[in-house]
Amino acid sequence: MLGRLADPYGIKGWLRLHPFGDDPLAWADMPVWWVAKEGEPWRECKLKSLKTHGNGIVVLLEGIADRTAAESAKGLLVGAPRDALPTTGKDEFYWADLIGLDVVNTADQHLGKVAGLIETGANDVLRVVADDESERLLPFVSAVVLAVEKEAGLIRVEWGSDW
Repeated sequence: MLGRLADPYGIKGWLRLHPFGDDPLAWADMPVWWVAKEGEPWRECKLKSLKTHGNGIVVLLEGIADRTAAESAKGLLVGAPRDALPTTGKDEFYWADLIGLDVVNTADQHLGKVAGLIETGANDVLRVVADDESERLLPFVSAVVLAVEKEAGLIRVEWGSDW
């Protein structure tokens, strides 16, 4: 999942985009986006235009020609097949790569699995759920996240089990 369509912008079908990643301008290179309401099937949607506006991003999608159509698209999730996504750099990850990974601290204590991420103004936060359903929120910063070992299905963290 790349992001979510937010409020309409203007009267010509533009929508504000709430990205779940760091480089949404690179998504302009993807010829097709996938959109869906949560829990519904994905459908293809061609991107007509993407641009920065202020400190945000606005998009124009094929088939959304006016404000009324844009209002009906508000809240749609935006996704893409994995092979269509831009490659990530070293120490860069898509959220989907992190969800489901086991989280282990430096004392080799299993803290749980990544159930989701939360975007904050300062940094992203891992939502880690333990076997007993307790939840921890760990900042996704280098002082806490020591290593992401995708192949091993593991994230190593500097975090106490009693924190």
